[in-house]
Amino acid sequence: MKSIVQNYGKGQLAVTEVPVPALQPGGILVRNSVSLISAGTEKLMVDLAQKSLAGKARERPDLVRKVLDKVRKDGLMATLDTVRSRLDAPIPLGYSCAGRVIAVGTDIDTFRVGDRVACAGAGYANHAEVVFVPKHLAVKVPPQVTAEQACFTTVGAIALQGLRLAKPELGETVAVIGLGLVGLLAAQLARAAGCRVVGMDPSEGRCRLARELGIDEAVTGAEELAERCRQWTAGHGADKVIVAASTKSSQPIAVAGEIARQQGIVAVVGAVGMDVPRQPYYDKELVLRVSRSYGAGRYDPEYEEKGRDYPIGYVRWTENRNMEAFVQQLARGALQTSALISHRFDIADAGQAYDLISGKGTEPYLGIVLHYPEPPPDDSAEVLASRVDLTSASQPKSQLSGTQGEVRFGVLGAGQFASGVLLPALSALPAARLVGVATATGIKAQHVAKKHGFNFATTDGAEVLERSDLDAVLIATRHHLHAEQVLAALDAGKHVFVEKPLCLHRDELTAIAERLQAAESPLLMVGFNRRFAPLAQRLRRHVADLDEPLVMHYRVNAGQIPLDHWTQDAEQGGGRILGEVCHFIDFLTFLTAAPPLSVQGRALANGDRYRDDNLVATVTLEDGSLGTITYVANGAKGLAKERLEVFGGGRSAVLDNFRRLELYDGSRREVIKARWRQDKGHGQQLAAFVEAVRRGGPSPIPWHQIQRVTEVTFDLVEAVRRAGVRHADGGRS
Repeated sequence: MKSIVQNYGKGQLAVTEVPVPALQPGGILVRNSVSLISAGTEKLMVDLAQKSLAGKARERPDLVRKVLDKVRKDGLMATLDTVRSRLDAPIPLGYSCAGRVIAVGTDIDTFRVGDRVACAGAGYANHAEVVFVPKHLAVKVPPQVTAEQACFTTVGAIALQGLRLAKPELGETVAVIGLGLVGLLAAQLARAAGCRVVGMDPSEGRCRLARELGIDEAVTGAEELAERCRQWTAGHGADKVIVAASTKSSQPIAVAGEIARQQGIVAVVGAVGMDVPRQPYYDKELVLRVSRSYGAGRYDPEYEEKGRDYPIGYVRWTENRNMEAFVQQLARGALQTSALISHRFDIADAGQAYDLISGKGTEPYLGIVLHYPEPPPDDSAEVLASRVDLTSASQPKSQLSGTQGEVRFGVLGAGQFASGVLLPALSALPAARLVGVATATGIKAQHVAKKHGFNFATTDGAEVLERSDLDAVLIATRHHLHAEQVLAALDAGKHVFVEKPLCLHRDELTAIAERLQAAESPLLMVGFNRRFAPLAQRLRRHVADLDEPLVMHYRVNAGQIPLDHWTQDAEQGGGRILGEVCHFIDFLTFLTAAPPLSVQGRALANGDRYRDDNLVATVTLEDGSLGTITYVANGAKGLAKERLEVFGGGRSAVLDNFRRLELYDGSRREVIKARWRQDKGHGQQLAAFVEAVRRGGPSPIPWHQIQRVTEVTFDLVEAVRRAGVRHADGGRS
C-alpha cells in the first residue's frame, strides 16, 4: 500500500510502498477514502524535519541538553549512534482521515466490516491507503455525511473541545482569533450554539470566507476586533475568546486579554506564544484555559490504546464523544466544510500538496485533502499485502545448525532499541544474513528492512516464523509478547535470541522450560548483554580463581520514566524489575558462575511519580556470594547510570558505567578505559549466539542460569510487593 513518510533527519518526504499495518486487539483496519492535511500542525512538523541539525537544535534545546548529558555519561560514539538512529527514523504524517472498515480486532463490538468511519490520532490516522486505529479514535459516519466532510472530524473535535472549555452560552459574543481550519470550524460551532461571532485573521481572503460561512463579522486587525466587540456588547467586551492562531508570538494572547469582558474566558486552541500580560488578565480576573487537543482521554494510553472508557456520568465529553458530536453536526447540516477545501490531490501526487504548505508554491491554501484509489471488488490481496519484498530472495539453503555456514535471521519487532542497537550489531556480523523483519507498523518494517538489508518486510509475524529458509529468530517485541513468540519459534524449529525479559509470568517460564527439554531442541538465549562486554570479561578473569565468595554492590541510576510508559504497564511491560533489574541479577550470576538462590528486596513508597523502581535488593548466590542491587529512578540525571564494586580474596574491582574498570590486587592497581564508546556487549552477545548456531554448540548462556535468574526476578517482584513500605504512623502501603 502507499503511505506518506518523512525522514526526520534529512527532511525528505516521499510516497512509498509499505506493508499494510497489522490488525491488533482493540482496534480496526480502515481503508482510507480521504485524508485531510492539517496545514498548521503538519507544516510545523515538515518545517522542523527540513531544518539543518543546528536548526533542529535551536528548536529543541531540551533535546540538546539530553544529548550532552548522554555524551558525558556514555561517551561520544555511543551518543552519536543513538542520535543518528533517531534522526533516521521515518515519520508517518497525518492524523485525520475517513474510510471504510475492512477488518475488526478482538474485543470490538462497536464496528463491523463495511462501516464508514472517521478516524483520528497521530501515528494512527495517517496519510496511507490502510490504517490501524484503536476503537476510541474512530467513530461511525452516517450516510448523509460524505467522506470529504468526515475527514474533517479530528480538526473539528479540536475546535469543539476548545469551544467547550470556553463554555459559550446562547446569546453571548464569541471572538475567534485565527481563521484557519480550526478557527473557522470553531466559529461555525459557536454560531450553531446561538452565539454572535466575530473573527480576526490577517488574511482578508479568510475573513471573506468566514463571512460567506455565516460568521457575523470578520476583521483583519486587533483594533477593528476590539471595536466590534465594544459595539456588540455595550462596551463590556467579548464573553468568550477562542485563540486558534498558529504563531510563536504572544500577541494573540495579549489581544484576547484586551477584548474580553470582566471574568470572561480565554480558551487557547492554537500553538501560540504564552507570555501572558498580567495587567489585563488581573484587572478583569480573566480565566485562561489551554485546550488539550480533542478532549479527555487524549494522550492517555489506558483510554486510547487499551480502550478503557471514562464513565459518561463523570466525563461527559471524551475525545471519542467529541468526534461523535462533530459528525452529528455535519449530519444536521450545521457546518460547511466544502468551502474550507482549497486543494485536492490523489495520494500519488501528495508531494505537490506538501510543496504548497512548505512554501515552494505561491498559491494560497487552506484545507488540502488527499484522495485514495477505490478498492477492487474483491479487496484483493495485492492491495492488502502484509509483506513487501525488497530484494530477490536467494535460493533456500539447508538448515545450518551444526554447520560452518551463515545463519539466516528473521526478526520480530523493530523498535528504537532493536533498530538502533541490535540490528546494526547483527548486520555487522559476516556470518549473519538478515532475511525478514516483522513489526506491527508497515512504515517501520519497510524502513528497517531497507536500512539493514533484509529481503522482505512484513507486519505479520507468522511470515517470519513459518519460513523454512530461516535458521534463527531474534525477538525484540514488547515484553508481553516474548513468551508466546519464543514458544512459537521453538516449535517451528528456529533458534531463538530474545531480548530480556524472557517472559512475564511463571507459567510462561514453565512452558518454555518444558519445551526446551524436548530432544534436539533449538538454542535459546536471552539478551543479557552485559556479561559479554569486554570490561565485564576482564573483570570476570580478575576474580575467577578466588577460593572464597564475593561481596558485590551494583548501583543503577536508572532515571525516571513516565508512569504511562508501556514498560511500566503491568500487562505489556511488566514493570522495571522484570524489564531491567533482571540484567543485574544475571551479571552477579556471571561474575560468580553460580546461580542465584534467593533474593530479598524493598522499595520506596510509589507515590505519584514512581512504581517500584526505587529499590534495594540483596541476592544470595549458590557459592555463598552476596550481591546488593540499588536500583533508583529518583537520582540526578548527571550521574552515570551504572557502577559495580566487587570485593573478595584480597582483591577488589570497580566497573564504572562500562567505560572504566579499576582492578585491585593487594597494593597493585590497574586501570582500563574505553575512551570513546561505551561497550555493554551487545555485539559480542550476538556474535556468540551466531557462532553457537553455526557450530551446533550449547547456548552461550546456560539455560539453568537463565531459568534461575528469571525465577529470582519473579521472587524479587513478589518480595517488594509483599514487604510494602511501613510508615511512621504504623500504616502500610
